[in-house]
Amino acid sequence: MKETGLDAYRFSISWPRLIPNGRGEVNPKGLEYYNNLINELLDHGIEPHATLFHYDLPQVLEDEYNGWLSPQIIDDFTAYSNVCFREFGDRVTNWTTLNEANSFALLGYDIGRGPPGRCSKPFGNCSNGNSVTEPYIVAHHSLLAHSSAVSLYRKMYQEKQHGVIGMNIFVYDFVPLTNPIEDTTATERAKAFYTGWFLDPLYHGDYPEIMKKTVGSKLPKFSNRQSEQLINSVDFVGVNYYSINYVKDDPQDAPSNERDFLADTSAKTIYINNSTTQLYVPPYGLQGVLEYFKQSYGNPPIYIHENGYPMNQDVVFDDGPRVQFLSEHLRSLADSVRNGSNTKGYFVWSLMDLYELLGSTTYGLYYVDFADAELKRYPRHTAIWYADFLKGRRAAMPERSSDPSLPAPVAKLMVSGALPEILSRATTRK
Repeated sequence: MKETGLDAYRFSISWPRLIPNGRGEVNPKGLEYYNNLINELLDHGIEPHATLFHYDLPQVLEDEYNGWLSPQIIDDFTAYSNVCFREFGDRVTNWTTLNEANSFALLGYDIGRGPPGRCSKPFGNCSNGNSVTEPYIVAHHSLLAHSSAVSLYRKMYQEKQHGVIGMNIFVYDFVPLTNPIEDTTATERAKAFYTGWFLDPLYHGDYPEIMKKTVGSKLPKFSNRQSEQLINSVDFVGVNYYSINYVKDDPQDAPSNERDFLADTSAKTIYINNSTTQLYVPPYGLQGVLEYFKQSYGNPPIYIHENGYPMNQDVVFDDGPRVQFLSEHLRSLADSVRNGSNTKGYFVWSLMDLYELLGSTTYGLYYVDFADAELKRYPRHTAIWYADFLKGRRAAMPERSSDPSLPAPVAKLMVSGALPEILSRATTRK
């Protein structure tokens, strides 16, 4: 990290590693591990950004009361958070409660591709679950657990530790597939369901009106006290952004009590690759997301916690498309900041190859030889380019070759000029 020029590093604390039984006794080896990591980061001038929950729940809590499906998770998560604030808060001043809270609810409880693998879809490889109701229940408890932990932090720790705390969500830039009013309306509905689902409670104390109207009794309700505790319970919003999704209206005839989350949105999301030679993600989508946050939620402080480009694991050094992706998205971010976005930092996903949760592709700036017993690391071309960029030896990438298949806004962004120095230099790893 130091050699690359990073000044910040985002990592997740594993609840099972720190408190294997979910509550009670703290594992001294887990405590030692994170203390060593934090101290080593600070010794090298790298600011630690810690996430409290990144999909890994102690199994004992899943077995005891089905984890996030039960309101009991709120007290246990708050107690676990308290241990982290107490043990690490004298050195960690950037806290994120939940990583990709919206994706966690959908991957784990709607389609069953993420832990704990619950769903009721015919194509899902799940043995239990209810895709019609469980994502909404898990999201509700996630929000309440977040606000409870934040309330504790602000009452007991924030004043003396001088830290900030927020939540992370996964976002797309949703764009109408066609111009008719149906797709435009469906796009706004998709934004409400995927993004407003969590941000509206955090800033307004309740779910979006379109969700309440569409989902009906399946959507849990907040009490007045819960709403008050939720409002402004983030000092920043963490954003994981990778691509644009195009939206097509998809009306549903089934009654609400038979529809899952996707059917409730009545919107089909479609990914379109605008290049015939390689995966290409137009960088203007990042600007669209940041503008949406600015217009819809009062321009909150934002950390882009994840942004990266997938390639096959066998790509050892020559990852030129990743260099192109990062350079163009950094230019897009610079344009957003110039236009007033309150973005505080940018983290690349990811520092090194890792055991990806959902596929065989990898995002690492550094290649990891998983066949080697020592897991040796080697810098890819992206790592070399990024180090040059962070150290001021490279301001921008050469312009992308003209590609008639790309949308017009891309060409404009390609020549938007050098990046300003106000972008925080950082990267991430699970």
